[in-house]
Amino acid sequence: MSSWIVKYEDEAINDLQKLDGSIVNQVTRAIHKVSQNPLPQREGGYGAPLGNKNGIDLTGCLKIKLKKAGIRVVYTLERTETSMNIIIIGMRADLSVYKEAARRLGR
Repeated sequence: MSSWIVKYEDEAINDLQKLDGSIVNQVTRAIHKVSQNPLPQREGGYGAPLGNKNGIDLTGCLKIKLKKAGIRVVYTLERTETSMNIIIIGMRADLSVYKEAARRLGR
């Protein structure tokens, strides 16, 4: 299976640029790996589905977890184009990355 096209929202590019260099490498490698099959896990992919939790509605979004780094990447899929859109890259701290993802998505 070929990789999906990875698109970054402008704010997600800024998120990536704010990270330490070694973390940037980990994040970009994880995004590349997931782009091979970014579908939800229930469909055999790598994506961990998000939903509506603690009043933060990210239904239809998926996440990549970099546990050791404490980083979360939230993305959506455009199945018609086979592209994945990176919404946010950030530290998982008190759900702030998910709240900001919802804000960026206008939810």
